[in-house]
Amino acid sequence: MSRIIRIGTRDSELALWQAKVVQTQLEHLGHKTVLIPVKATGDLILDKPLYELGITGIFTRTLDIAMLNNDIDIAVHSLKDVPTVLPKGIVQAAVLKRGNVRDTLVFKKNEEFLSERHAVVATGSLRRKAQWLNRYPTHTIEDLRGNVNTRLEKLENTEHWNGAIFAAAGLGRIDLRPEDAVNLEWMVPAPGQGAIMMTALEEDEEIRAILAEINHEETEICTTIERKFLNLLEGGCTAPIGAIAYIKEEVVTLETVLLSVDGTRKITITRYDKLGEHHELAKYCADYIIERGGKRLMEEIKTSGSQTNVYSTKLLTEGQRQLFNEKVVAESSDFIKISLNRIKPQAVRKPIQNVVITSKNAVAALLQNFSAAELQFENIYCVGRRTKKLIEQKIGPVVKAARNSKELAEHLVEFISGTSVTYFCSDIRLDALPTILEENYIEVIEVHAYKTMLDAEKLQESVEGILFYSPSTVQSYVSVNKAKGIAFCIGETTAKEAKQYFEDVRIAKVPTVESVIELVNEHYV
Repeated sequence: MSRIIRIGTRDSELALWQAKVVQTQLEHLGHKTVLIPVKATGDLILDKPLYELGITGIFTRTLDIAMLNNDIDIAVHSLKDVPTVLPKGIVQAAVLKRGNVRDTLVFKKNEEFLSERHAVVATGSLRRKAQWLNRYPTHTIEDLRGNVNTRLEKLENTEHWNGAIFAAAGLGRIDLRPEDAVNLEWMVPAPGQGAIMMTALEEDEEIRAILAEINHEETEICTTIERKFLNLLEGGCTAPIGAIAYIKEEVVTLETVLLSVDGTRKITITRYDKLGEHHELAKYCADYIIERGGKRLMEEIKTSGSQTNVYSTKLLTEGQRQLFNEKVVAESSDFIKISLNRIKPQAVRKPIQNVVITSKNAVAALLQNFSAAELQFENIYCVGRRTKKLIEQKIGPVVKAARNSKELAEHLVEFISGTSVTYFCSDIRLDALPTILEENYIEVIEVHAYKTMLDAEKLQESVEGILFYSPSTVQSYVSVNKAKGIAFCIGETTAKEAKQYFEDVRIAKVPTVESVIELVNEHYV
């Protein structure tokens, strides 16, 4: 095969190790490969939002986007991090032979604390926390997150911790397993733990055929059962769920567990079937747990102690809400209301050489007042890919679409034809575009296409982060709330306004709702 296979991976030490294992196996079969570490999302899918494509996993989303953008041919994942439902157009293509499936306790001094009434163990996993508290109910669990290296460092530097729990495979693969470590044989692992999985585009039959050559059938059978159980049981609810399947002497065994977060309640079942007759194992175990209180338990987990910690100043769709990771409890409402104005006919009469539109609201106002035939503009400039898409569907081609108004203004200063622009905007306008243009001797004719009305909610004290999408949403928020916590902003212009009130302001990589949500998830990993 002359094609060079592009192997996508996250850029952590463990992820790169796993990708290199895949690379070695493919090259041993005679295929040419190149590793492509993917650090950030880059350009998002142009035609559909992430939630419409089914992109949900916080640890897999970046690689999903890279694959759908045709930047990579293969994505390498830790299987336990992969959502049970893959994005549209992406399929599981192979799994390698499974490594150590167990969880491992790394302790600071010795194991004597296990017999003590009071001890502190660190983990960021609900499953590990619940199982530990079920076995050691008087112990305290503290949160531990980050990559393997970071977590080991935190354990070393946190005096009052007695130990921390890791995946044995992760420690072993990058040769970081300390001598003071012991496998927890009694703890049921996460579905897919210890397995490396590769995805590919469903339509790329060539790549799928190549990956089939390195697929390990026994691992595929076992992990497929575990993930089917997880899918049947959780129904979108994050809960302490464990499952491990294994094959011995032509018999498939599935061991499963569901617990309450505090470990006080536990439902478990182990079931086995002959290999080849095992296809209902996952369903049997899921049904068993659901019938014995599992459904009620998961509902309690979903609602118990759930205080809102993030608030969006724009009403989110259900698909967008599902993009938040398990540590985020998000609510949303529209902090600004829009009223479309009546635009006088002379505002669009020929000849209008240059038109600037920075929001879909302005497009809606133009279409409410005029037919597409009446909107004959020579050059249309806009902000945002979705605004561009709407304009080109309803009005006409766009000469330039920029990420934000400042970027568009700088483009116009350099490339505009003529010395004036007509700017269809809101009555409340905080962007820098007119100022930049006028400073460069370009006349700006403002047409107020719509009215922006502030309509903020008074938020709970538990809210730690606010999602902002325009300077107006910032103004609306501070009109009834004290500025505290983190301001997660869609772009530079919004961030500039937020910095007048918030000490911690963060800006999304690209100006979309999904990218702002990703920014939130990065904070709560």
